[in-house]
Amino acid sequence: MDQAPGSRRDDAHSGLPACYRHADRETGVRCTRCERPICPECMVSASVGFQCPDCVRTGSGTGHAPSASQPRTLAGGTVAADPRLVTKVLMGLCLAAFLVQLSVGDRFTDRFDLIGQAYVPALQDVGGVARGEWYRLLTSMFLHSNYMHILFNMLSLWWLGGPLEQALGRVRYLALYFVSGLAGSALTYLLAAPNQPSLGASGAIFGLFGATAVLMRRMRYDMRPIIALLVINGIITFGWGSIAWQAHVGGFVAGVAIGYGMVHAPRERRALVQFGTCALVLVAAVVMTLLRTGQLT
Repeated sequence: MDQAPGSRRDDAHSGLPACYRHADRETGVRCTRCERPICPECMVSASVGFQCPDCVRTGSGTGHAPSASQPRTLAGGTVAADPRLVTKVLMGLCLAAFLVQLSVGDRFTDRFDLIGQAYVPALQDVGGVARGEWYRLLTSMFLHSNYMHILFNMLSLWWLGGPLEQALGRVRYLALYFVSGLAGSALTYLLAAPNQPSLGASGAIFGLFGATAVLMRRMRYDMRPIIALLVINGIITFGWGSIAWQAHVGGFVAGVAIGYGMVHAPRERRALVQFGTCALVLVAAVVMTLLRTGQLT
């Protein structure tokens, strides 16, 4: 657990640091300038988040404290003016792809959904990831089968994505989304029948679920709402035969691993641990893909 200057105590049970001015008060909030932990009494409301009294005092007139050049998120990312911009872009890409699906039909979907190896009638061809079409692991994350499918996924993306994007920063949030989605696609490719098509953003969204659970635990929020949602989604995932449960499981496990690396990385090695975790999960996805390709070819 990283410890900011002035903080001398970490609770062994919660893992949260103490306020740098009040050693007996645990807190999950940090100054957006210097990142020192601050309790409610020390929080000074700013245009973005909260600042500590020292940064407010020393930063007056210059807009920045000497110890930091710009505000940072909980995970060390840059604070953005629009904390939901990336989420909006991802939703826009999914909606645009769905409109193309509606306009072009099955030929477009068959070219870009996830399938291991099968004869695709609309293409008059044998295709799939095993035939070298690795792009399907990525493109399938933006396709959806019907209106209810995309509606449910976009609502989940909006509800989960915004807070995570704000907490992690844009680059880390994008890494979480895409690596979790690819992990879900890879596990589906590994375990599902080779001629079984799969599509949807669910793998990436379950990665957001996993990271949200880790973040809420880290901030000591009430875990009951997220647990209830996970139980409901688990029942739907394993209760309906048409759902690719492999994508959900793969994305969720990846999201938990990446989320833990993001919010628990020590400050002095933050970027190394965070993006190193993403790289390890991505390597696991590549290994699964190679293993399955070797079985099918």
